[in-house]
Amino acid sequence: MKSTLNNYSNLQQRVIAAVVGVGIILSAILYGDWTFMLLFCAISILTQLEFYKLLGLDGNQPLAYYGTLCGVSISVLAFLVEKGILPFENYFLISPLATMIFFIKLYKKDDLKPFQNIAFTFLGIIYVAIPFALLSVLAMRGGTYNHEIVLGCLFLLWASDSGAYFAGTYFGKRKLFERISPKKSWEGAIGGALAAAVVAFVLGLYFKSYAPWHWYCIGAIIVVAGTLGDLVESLFKRSIAIKDSGSVIPGHGGFLDRFDGLLLSTPFIVTFVKIFS
Repeated sequence: MKSTLNNYSNLQQRVIAAVVGVGIILSAILYGDWTFMLLFCAISILTQLEFYKLLGLDGNQPLAYYGTLCGVSISVLAFLVEKGILPFENYFLISPLATMIFFIKLYKKDDLKPFQNIAFTFLGIIYVAIPFALLSVLAMRGGTYNHEIVLGCLFLLWASDSGAYFAGTYFGKRKLFERISPKKSWEGAIGGALAAAVVAFVLGLYFKSYAPWHWYCIGAIIVVAGTLGDLVESLFKRSIAIKDSGSVIPGHGGFLDRFDGLLLSTPFIVTFVKIFS
């Protein structure tokens, strides 16, 4: 399948991969809360392992498998607590689970910079796993699964990314942040914002779980934090001299490339929803 896709242009690969990926994601989210949880746990695991693998390219030695275990445990725990299956006190399990990272590093004799790698292990949990876990906080409103908010955020993110890609490709001239990402332009950012605004308008008409102004605010958060999140990931890739975080998704790169905007926008969205809805 992958070798066949290599015969297509980058844009064609992006479209084909997007159609397949969106189909899988929409099916899992719409089917029910458990498939939603399994989907994003799987994505979280793959993204976190990819992040740790990239750190390894620069000579670092994070606890990739244990850090990922901590991450997926947090995701499952968040889902079960928000769903009402487990009491809130179970969140305290995260503390000893994470503390074990320090103890495990005591037995890694070949690690010359243990505390640096402890920090990188925690970074994978904070940067990747916790934002994915927060999706359960969004989806479980009062213990009841609500797919609209998750779908809405994804639609806004995809609209922003697509609008920025096409506007930047055809009209991009003024560099947005040339030091970090030479290809990103102000025209692309404006195109992404306009596309997200259109989608927010449509969401306000059909997704009644939130008022229209909520969707506009969430869209603004995604445009700003998502764009900055993309730049943060570009900064990370430049620091280890690579172009893409992976090649798993044809035309899109790796999982980190695909979900970088979601990672840094989700904490802001959850905070906004919890305070203003």
